[in-house]
Amino acid sequence: MNIAQAVDRLISQHPFLEEAITDDLINISSLARKLKPEVEILLKKPVQEGAIVMAINRRAPDYYFKVSKGIKTFMSKLGDIIVRSDLSDHSFANSPTLITCQRDLIDEIGPERNVFCTFSQGIYETTIVVSNSIDHKIEQIFSREKRLSQKSGLGSVTIRLPEDNTEVSGIYYYILKNLAWSGINICEIISTTNEMSIVVAEKDVHKAFPILLGLKKPNI
Repeated sequence: MNIAQAVDRLISQHPFLEEAITDDLINISSLARKLKPEVEILLKKPVQEGAIVMAINRRAPDYYFKVSKGIKTFMSKLGDIIVRSDLSDHSFANSPTLITCQRDLIDEIGPERNVFCTFSQGIYETTIVVSNSIDHKIEQIFSREKRLSQKSGLGSVTIRLPEDNTEVSGIYYYILKNLAWSGINICEIISTTNEMSIVVAEKDVHKAFPILLGLKKPNI
């Protein structure tokens, strides 16, 4: 391994560092000083700080550059953004009877309008995000199921994605990165082919909405 390879490995291990370097948000000399001890551990020998600076400056633009080249233009085609509040999150261990409970819940809330209800089934557990107005029905219908967790005081922001979203690399990365940079913790991500719903604490909904709305504006 040489200096360039060591620097490349270390930078690729740090979230957001690639973006910051590409956008000239990082002082390269300061970064080189920070990386120097780790580079020397990898190479098992002393390394000059200037050599690390040169290695950073010579790095070929990597994933971030390739993704960001056309992604902001794509983001300008985002569809409606819908905000919902008063949601709760329920997780249950998968069981042979859980699907029956889901069917019963759908039958119960079928006639009701403006009710938010989504199911996300994994290998070992299923998460249900619903309007908290039907929490009592969850308690009744799923009373015999093994509950793993429950959260309330949640809200969601749903984004309508362009139909060609599956052909563009980095869409989810770009959206989640912007939320992470703003310190917004994501409780759940619910997606279909052309929709993405981000579930956050209700206090964060009003922070997340303008960020996502801003992604629709090109060249920002």
